[in-house]
Amino acid sequence: MKYKAIFFDLDGTLTNPEEGIVNSIRFAAEFYGLKNVEELKPGFRKYIGPPLLDTFIELLGSDVEKAEAAVAKYRERFAPIGLYENEIYPGVKETLEKLKSMGYILCTASSKPQKFVDTILEHFEIKKYFDFVGGATMDGRISKKEDVIDYVLKETGFAPAQVLMVGDRMFDLEGAAEFGMDAVGVLYGFGSREELEKCKNIAIIENISELINILE
Repeated sequence: MKYKAIFFDLDGTLTNPEEGIVNSIRFAAEFYGLKNVEELKPGFRKYIGPPLLDTFIELLGSDVEKAEAAVAKYRERFAPIGLYENEIYPGVKETLEKLKSMGYILCTASSKPQKFVDTILEHFEIKKYFDFVGGATMDGRISKKEDVIDYVLKETGFAPAQVLMVGDRMFDLEGAAEFGMDAVGVLYGFGSREELEKCKNIAIIENISELINILE
């Protein structure tokens, strides 16, 4: 096998969290005085993937302290409610099971806080397929995708050449490229083909099950 491990993004790659994330961003944005939330709401989809702090800095202005407070307000709704406004994509369980049977080590590398990643994987009964669960820290110390990937590489001991990154946004593919890792982009998530084609990749797939064909 060319790769020993596969690192998966979570949001937009394994599960569709759009409802919970958008509703929670709206909740925080309205609380902190964003006036045109209803006009912006359809565009909130683009904020699924990047770190929350960056999202609220863009929405509320460059006041980092206010953006940090908005992140806390977002989590006030997301943790008990938004986390479960989510659904697993078709074919994910079957693909993970097949990859394990092929001998791959599976890990997550998500910009979502690691404790939320754990809960979501358990909720959808797919945590058993993962050898290591990697995510961001609640304090923002690890949040950007390249920081998460660096953390997972160090914790697992894999060399970048041994790992394939799978994700739906440019952040996933660009994060992998920072380490010289190969990456696959998925089109069923929140990134467009145009976005993904601008990034270094070995393939762009429309269905998670196509990953098996690439690796066989």
